[in-house]
Amino acid sequence: MSAPTHDIVEHTRRQLALGQALNPRLNSMISFNPQALQEAQAQAARLAHAPLPGVGGRTVSLKDNIDTAGWTTTMGSAYFRDHVPTTDAPVVQRLRTAGAVIVGKANLHEFAFGGTTQNPHHGLGGNPWNVGAIPGGSSGGSGSSVAAGMNDISLGTDTGGSIRIPAALNGVAGLRPTHGRVPNTGCFPVSAAYDTIGPLARTVAEVAWAHEVISGWDAGDDCSVDRPVDSWEHAYARGVKGMRIGVPAHWALTALEPAVEQRIREAIEVLKGLGAAVHDIELPGAEQAQSHLMPMVHADAASVHAERLAHQPEVFGADVLARMRVGQAVTGPEYAAGMRFKERWLRQLERTFTEVDVILTPTCPVTAPLRIDTARMLETTRQISRYTYAWALAGTPALSVPCGFAGNGLPVGMQLVAPRWFDARVLALGAHYQAVTDHHLRRPAMLEAALALA
Repeated sequence: MSAPTHDIVEHTRRQLALGQALNPRLNSMISFNPQALQEAQAQAARLAHAPLPGVGGRTVSLKDNIDTAGWTTTMGSAYFRDHVPTTDAPVVQRLRTAGAVIVGKANLHEFAFGGTTQNPHHGLGGNPWNVGAIPGGSSGGSGSSVAAGMNDISLGTDTGGSIRIPAALNGVAGLRPTHGRVPNTGCFPVSAAYDTIGPLARTVAEVAWAHEVISGWDAGDDCSVDRPVDSWEHAYARGVKGMRIGVPAHWALTALEPAVEQRIREAIEVLKGLGAAVHDIELPGAEQAQSHLMPMVHADAASVHAERLAHQPEVFGADVLARMRVGQAVTGPEYAAGMRFKERWLRQLERTFTEVDVILTPTCPVTAPLRIDTARMLETTRQISRYTYAWALAGTPALSVPCGFAGNGLPVGMQLVAPRWFDARVLALGAHYQAVTDHHLRRPAMLEAALALA
C-alpha cells in the first residue's frame, strides 16, 4: 500500500528533523536533499489523484555513490567532494516515478571499498544501537539512517556484502538482488562483475516493493539482463509450507558469537513452525569462496582507480589505499585461480539448489564491532563478510532479515539465499518470518528519545 497522501509532507518533515537531530552523532548522511519538502508536496499532490502502491509516498535515501542530477555525489571520497552529476541514475528516476521522495545521500565507506564506514572524509559512521560501534559497510549510512528513522528505505550497493552487512548490524532488512537484475548505470563501480544496487528498509515488504521498482533492464549497464521480474506478493501468497531450507551447519554454525548462534537457531525453529522443512546440508567450497573472490574484487577496484593510484595516491584514506595496494599486487594466475574456483562453485550451487529451495546462514558471525583503528579495518572487514562473499561470487539473491538481539543490545541478522532470479522467493520467506516475529519493530533508544522530544 502507499503512504496516506495527506501525511507525505508531514512524514517527510519529521524524518528530516530526525536526520538533523541524530546525524551529528551518527554521520549516517553526507547531505540532505534541499528540495525534499518540495518533492514531498509534489508527490502528495500527484498521489492524491492516483495513489501508487508500494513505495508511493515513502522517503528514500541513496548511498552517495549513486548519481543525482544537480546535487553532489561524492563516492564518500575527498576526490569527488564537489562532483555534481548532470543526470539521475535510472534507479533514482524509477523511484521518483513510483512516487518516492528522495531525502538525502547516505554515508559510505570511501569509494564503497570497505566494511566499516569509518570514513575519514565525511565522518566516522556510528550504529544507532551503540554509537561507538560500527554500522558495517560499505553501505553503513544506508543501514544506520533506516534504523535511526531518518528515512523509510535506502538504496545501497553490494559487491561482497555491503548491503547485507549493514542490514544485519543495524537491525534492518537488506537485499542483494540477483546480479544483472538492477541496473548499475549511474553508480560508481568497485567491480562491475559483482556490484549491484539494492534496497534496505525496516520491513521486508518495503525492501520488496523498492526492489520491484528499481529492477529491469537498462541499456547503459553491460551487466543488465532483460528478464521479467517475478511478483514477491504472488510468491508470498504461496506460503512457506513445504519449502526446503538447507543449513550448511559445518560452515554456517561454527565459530560464531554465542548470541548470534542462538538467535539463528531460534529463527530456524520459527521457520519450521511456519511449515518449512529445514535440514542440514553439505556445501563443499563455501569456506573458500571469500578467499577467492576478495583478490578479484581488490584487483578490479585497483584497476578502476589506476590513474589516481599512479598520480594522486594521497587522495585516498589510509585503509582504502592499503586495500588498493593489495589489489595492485594480485597476479594474473591468482585472478585466473579465482575464476576457476567460481566455475566450480556455480556447479556446486546448481546441484545444491536441486535439493533445497533456500540456503540459510547468519549474515555476520558477530554483532557490530566497536570502532577500530586503521590497521584493523582489513581484518574486521574480512571477519564480518565471512558469510556474504559466497553469494556475491555466485550472483544469487541474498536477503538479510533481523532475527533478534544479543545480550549487548546489538542486532543479529539471518541470511536467506535462493538461486539466480528467484529474488521473490527469499523476499516472500523473509516477509513470512517478519509476520510472526517483532524484531524489526524494535527501535534504538536514541530514536525513541528523539521522538519523545519531537
